[in-house]
Amino acid sequence: MRLSAKADYAIRAAVELAAAGEGPIKGERIASAQDIPPKFLENILLDLKQSGLIASRRGAEGGYWLARPADEVSLADIIRAVEGPLANVRGARPEDLEYRGAAESLKQVFIAMRANLRAVLEEVTLADVAAGELPASVLPPTDDPDAWVSH
Repeated sequence: MRLSAKADYAIRAAVELAAAGEGPIKGERIASAQDIPPKFLENILLDLKQSGLIASRRGAEGGYWLARPADEVSLADIIRAVEGPLANVRGARPEDLEYRGAAESLKQVFIAMRANLRAVLEEVTLADVAAGELPASVLPPTDDPDAWVSH
């Protein structure tokens, strides 16, 4: 899986909002706290707002906040809001792919890949990340030393 800078920044911004609690948080504060370019962050926050994940108010008392409780927003929700589907192949959903001959089983491989991504990204919420307490169900693969090695 390759996570774009946009998706990475969106997750980090949303986690910052989750950690901040209920009040409006200025975009500049989020950008500074997570070292995100402010102009890039503005576009990301707009995408998150359009998807209904965050809300905003203008003015001196304005800023951004989560539109739903942090424990109801998964990392998958954030990624989908800024990037679209979690897994695709050349822009197509895995179930829509057609392979022939020796490559025919690739469709199942890509569907399995998407299912595994979902198993982690739909399970982990903004509240989990903000609290530093990830669900036990997503941690076992991190116990494998090989998981930490780039291949």
